[in-house]
Amino acid sequence: MLGSKLEQKTIGFDAYEEGAVIEGLNKIRTEKLEKDECADFVNDLLLKIIQTPSKKARVRSDEAR
Repeated sequence: MLGSKLEQKTIGFDAYEEGAVIEGLNKIRTEKLEKDECADFVNDLLLKIIQTPSKKARVRSDEAR
């Protein structure tokens, strides 16, 4: 991947959303392990989400909803 740029996305999750994502990935991981399939990608993704530091989001009072 020489010369290519890594595309990154930032998504803000509340505690419930983060829990749902982790639960879903853990379910996929369990299914892969039960089928004796490689779960390395899912493991790495789970760790990435769990270990990502939280940022405080700025709430704008004038924001239209």
